Amino acid sequence: MKYPKTYLEEIKLRLKVSQVISKTVKLRRRGKEFVGLSPFTTEKTPSFTVSDEKGFYHCFSSGEHGNIFDFLMKTQSLKFGEAVKQLASSAGMQPYKFTSLDVEKDKRYQTYKNILKDYADFHHKLIFGKDQSAINYLNNRGISKETIIEFQIGFVPNNSNYFQNLTEKFSEKDLSLTGLFYKNEKYNKFINRFNSRIIFPIKNIVGDVIAFGGRTIENNKFAKYINSPETEFYKKGKHIFNLEKAKSQSNKNEEVVIVEGYMDVIRVYSSGIKNVVSNSGIALTENQINLIWKFFKNAIICLDGDSSGQRASLRIAENLFPFIKENSKIGFVSLRNGMDPDDYIKEKGKESFEKLINENLSIEEFIWRMYLNDVDRSDPFAVTKFEKKFKNLCQSILDKTLKKYILEYYLEKIRNLTPLQRYDKRKKINTYKILNETKKISVAKDHLTKEEIKEYSILYIMYNYPKIILPRIEIFKGIKFSSQILNDLKTNLLDSLKKEKPITDDKSSKIIQDINQNSVIKNIFEKKDENEQIELLNEILKELNEIKFSKKIDELENKLMKEFDEKSYSDLIQLKSKINKE
Repeated sequence: MKYPKTYLEEIKLRLKVSQVISKTVKLRRRGKEFVGLSPFTTEKTPSFTVSDEKGFYHCFSSGEHGNIFDFLMKTQSLKFGEAVKQLASSAGMQPYKFTSLDVEKDKRYQTYKNILKDYADFHHKLIFGKDQSAINYLNNRGISKETIIEFQIGFVPNNSNYFQNLTEKFSEKDLSLTGLFYKNEKYNKFINRFNSRIIFPIKNIVGDVIAFGGRTIENNKFAKYINSPETEFYKKGKHIFNLEKAKSQSNKNEEVVIVEGYMDVIRVYSSGIKNVVSNSGIALTENQINLIWKFFKNAIICLDGDSSGQRASLRIAENLFPFIKENSKIGFVSLRNGMDPDDYIKEKGKESFEKLINENLSIEEFIWRMYLNDVDRSDPFAVTKFEKKFKNLCQSILDKTLKKYILEYYLEKIRNLTPLQRYDKRKKINTYKILNETKKISVAKDHLTKEEIKEYSILYIMYNYPKIILPRIEIFKGIKFSSQILNDLKTNLLDSLKKEKPITDDKSSKIIQDINQNSVIKNIFEKKDENEQIELLNEILKELNEIKFSKKIDELENKLMKEFDEKSYSDLIQLKSKINKE
C-alpha cells in the first residue's frame, strides 16, 4: 500500500536534508549548501553536496542523488517503508499503520482540506467585491493588495449563506466537522462562524489550509479575534501561523521572530522581515517550539509591550525553560511604551526593529531581569526566596550539562546582587540626596533606556499628582519625549488637567497602566512631602534635559564624522556652550 503523499511531504518538510545526513556524514557549510566526503566512495576531496533549499543531496564522485528517504535506503540498506518509519519518528510524527482507520482518516482529511480550500478561495474573492469595508480597514492598517493576495486574506459578510453553496458538494456532517459553521437550534440553520469578519487562513507546513483566524472590523460587543475551534485536523497547540512561508526564507542566522497575532505577522512580513510567525494568541507550547526548532535554531519572542504582553512573555519563558538546548535557543525582546510590533515598525521603521531583534535577551537573562523587578535586595529573606526560585527553575532543565552551567550563572549573579562586605550599617536612608534617589531609578528597569525611565517618571507624576503639575503646566508643554506615543499621552494628560476630566482614550489608558507598573519612582515619591516631591520632580526634569542634550551632541558628532557640515558644526558648538553655561 502507498503512503499518503501529504504524510511523506510533511516528513520532508519537518526534517532538513542536512539534519538527516549529518548523522552519517561530517558536513561543513559552503554558501547556501553543505559539503562533505562521499559516503558512497572513498575520497579525500569532498564532492558530496547537500542542499536544504532544494531538498536533495548529490554525490559527484559516484553520481548518487536523492532525498532523505533515498539516503537512508542506500546508506543503511533499508526498505522504503522502514526509512519512512525511522524518519517519521525523527520528525516527531506518529507512524502510519495502513489500518482501515488510517485509510478512513486520510479520506476525511482530503474532504476536510477541500472544504477549507473552497471556503478560503470564495471569501478571498469577496474581499475585493462591492463591500469595501474590509479592504479599507486593511489599507488603513498599511496592508497592501499584494500582501492581501499573498496571505489569501478573506472577508465573510454579515449573514453569509455560504453553507448552502457547500452542501452542493459536501455532506452536512462533513461541513459541521470543520468548525466553520455552528447550528442555531432555534431556527434549525447553520451559521457562518466568521460572520462580519476578516479571515486569515491558517496553514500547516505542507501549505494546506487547516483553520482560520477572524477579526472584526467594527467596534462592537463581539470578541475582536476568534479562531476556528479545534477539530480532528487542527490542534491549536501544534500549529504555527505563517511557518510554511517563514521556513522557506533564506536565513543565515537561522532565527525566527515570534509575535502575538495575525496582523503583527502580516505587518512585519510586509515590511520586508519574512522570518516571522505567530502562536495565534495562545501560550507557546512544547509541541510548537519543537516544531519551530526543526527549522530555526534561534526563536525570538516579541510580544506586545504592555503589562499583559510582558506577563505572557514571562509565562512562555518559564514554560519553555526546561526544553532549551545548546542549539535550540529562545530569545526575548521587550517592546516599550505599550507598543506592539506593528506600532513599533510604523513609528521607528524596519531597520530599528531589526536592530531591536538583534539585541534580544537570552531566555535566562530575560527571566533574571523579570524576577529581579520584584525582589527587595535589602531583605535577606526575600533574597533567600529569590535564590530558591532560581534553583527550582534550573532543576526543570532537561539537558543535564546545560542545567549545571545555567544554575552556576544564576548563583553567581545572586552572589553579586547584595555582597555583605559592601554593606555599611552606618549609612542611613535620610542621608541620601535627591540625586542619589534619581540614580536608583535609572537602574531599576533594565528594559527601559535612561531617557525612557525619566519620561516614565514624569508621566507617572503628571497622572497621579495633578496638584503638583497644574501650577507648572507651561513647563510640560515644551517637553518633547522620545516617542510619539508618549508625546500623545502627555498631550492627553495636559488636556485632562485643564478640563478636569479623566482620560477615556483606550490607547492612553493602556500606556498609563504600563507606566504605573514600570515607573519605580512611585516607591520614592509617595513617601515624601509636597516640597520634597517638587524638588525631586525638578531634578528629574533637569536630568532628562541633560540626557537629551547628550543624545543630540552624539548625533551631531556622528554626523560630522561621516560628512562635515557647517550647520551641524555650528549647532554642536552652540549645544556644548549651552551645557557649559548651565
